[in-house]
Amino acid sequence: MLLHEFRPGRLLAGATALTLAVLYGGDAAGAWVTPWYLVFPVTCGGLALAGLAALVAYRLRRRRSAISASSENTDAPASTSGSQAIR
Repeated sequence: MLLHEFRPGRLLAGATALTLAVLYGGDAAGAWVTPWYLVFPVTCGGLALAGLAALVAYRLRRRRSAISASSENTDAPASTSGSQAIR
């Protein structure tokens, strides 16, 4: 059993930040040269992909919960006796 649900949008956002850290860390160490303007397309592209993945995952979760909720409503309705009864 999982401790929490999978969030692909957060995974992609974190991978984007990690990619930028590795690119500019390698540049700072002198391993390669990374242009300063590369941060903008990588960040915007990564965050756009993360947003799209989060939207798809959200819609799938909502659809899955709606399907399971509709199959659980096959029992008899609740009793009308008690304080909730309509007069």
